[in-house]
Amino acid sequence: MAGKRMKIALVTTEIAPFSKVGGLADVLGALPDQLEGLGCEVTVFTPLYAEIDRRKFHLEPLPQTGALKASVNGREIEYTLSRARKPGTGITVYFIDNDKFYGRRGLYTTETGEAFKDEDERTIFFNRAVLEAIKSLKLKLDVIHCNDFHSGLIPVYLSLEEAENPLFKDTGTVFSVHNLAYQGTFEPEFLSKAGINQEFFQPMSPFEFWGRVNVMKMSLMFSGIISTVSKTYAQEITQSEDYGYGLEGVLNYRRDDLVGILNGIDPDAWNPETDRLIESNFSFRDLSGKVKNRDRVLEEFSLPPGKAPLFGIVSRLVDQKGFDILSEAFEKLMKLNLKFVILGTGQQKYHKLYTELARKYPRKLGVKLLYDNRIAHLIEAGCDFFLMPSKYEPCGLNQMYSLRYGTFPVVRATGGLKDTIQDLSPRGARGNGITFEEYSSQALYQAVQKALRFFGSSAAVEKARRRIMQEDHSWKNSAREYLKMYQRARGRMGMRLTKR
Repeated sequence: MAGKRMKIALVTTEIAPFSKVGGLADVLGALPDQLEGLGCEVTVFTPLYAEIDRRKFHLEPLPQTGALKASVNGREIEYTLSRARKPGTGITVYFIDNDKFYGRRGLYTTETGEAFKDEDERTIFFNRAVLEAIKSLKLKLDVIHCNDFHSGLIPVYLSLEEAENPLFKDTGTVFSVHNLAYQGTFEPEFLSKAGINQEFFQPMSPFEFWGRVNVMKMSLMFSGIISTVSKTYAQEITQSEDYGYGLEGVLNYRRDDLVGILNGIDPDAWNPETDRLIESNFSFRDLSGKVKNRDRVLEEFSLPPGKAPLFGIVSRLVDQKGFDILSEAFEKLMKLNLKFVILGTGQQKYHKLYTELARKYPRKLGVKLLYDNRIAHLIEAGCDFFLMPSKYEPCGLNQMYSLRYGTFPVVRATGGLKDTIQDLSPRGARGNGITFEEYSSQALYQAVQKALRFFGSSAAVEKARRRIMQEDHSWKNSAREYLKMYQRARGRMGMRLTKR
């Protein structure tokens, strides 16, 4: 096998720059390029959503494949394949094109945030459609890499229906958990809709989860290798329900096949020396531009100028991101010599609360209830500290963006935050941020106090700032770990069953 190019198919329901809801799109947008650089032959499969700009990305239909069919709930649903090159690369992205499931607004939910009522059939369709596409294209793959529950049926179908297919004889499977909170749970009839023998629905089986079907549970049992997005998160999800969301037993059972690989960041997109979205470019050699960005952040959020330490947050405003403990601590925080800016959207209770707090503290708190990439970059560039008090954080990217811009992360030591951030020493010679362990408002408050004490030494701040900006958190190292995982996964699947 020496010298052979590994052939990898990545299956995802979002990929930048074509479609995006969250971090999954960023991961799948960056990883293929890095794998190609390591000598892999990479293809990607993803839905063709209505919002994807066909003309901009030069999509072309594949007439040679004709109309393909995927079986869902006893019906043969037709679809076609289109393809495009990932911008700036030679990587082929195949798009599953079907108006019934993708000719609507939204990737996962309606405009009001409600789950699509046909999410069960959409999930079944996508998995079957990808497999039929691979067969139609006659792709002989070393590994099929599925991401989150939306593509988690593929390892199941490979075992139940394709075990004797010579095309998949040496194909291994990898299933990546990006966020364990979203598992794809459906009523028991999901199995018959998916063409899986209803008799498999037995207590404690891979197909049953507290009286329902859990697609992620099936994925975890049928995949050859399981990965997640940081080493600490890989440990956390096997140990308690707080992190495992009811699947900790399954994950612990598969722990020998569970790999934690930290996500990387795009050092070109997040580069203070060349970033066109910020007010003034700067580098670790010349930090003068950071002050100009700081002033611009204050202006953007209608806060008065001043030298009080500036804390930034770019986040979904939800409990998972620590907004419950932040809210409990906020009145005390406003008594300290600091300023806060918050960018993001989320739960309505936090929209209301922080709008009211911004009115109450107009000189210390600025809030924008939206997501704006320009402002996000500006916050990373202009703030002194970046706050991430997450209850759990599989990987996290903002803490790595912050380091790139000389902004010190203040984080709860969980998941990828624990793997990337270590406490600063008083003189700034070691460490890159401020951490706290206990998930409480008091621990968060004390961490902010610690950050303010550190900020009191301008020499330590400058020394540490120049140093952390030179840390390498690019995809380069992570991609090598993925390649090792694929080599281990080649020809490897999880459970094997017959369909009947």
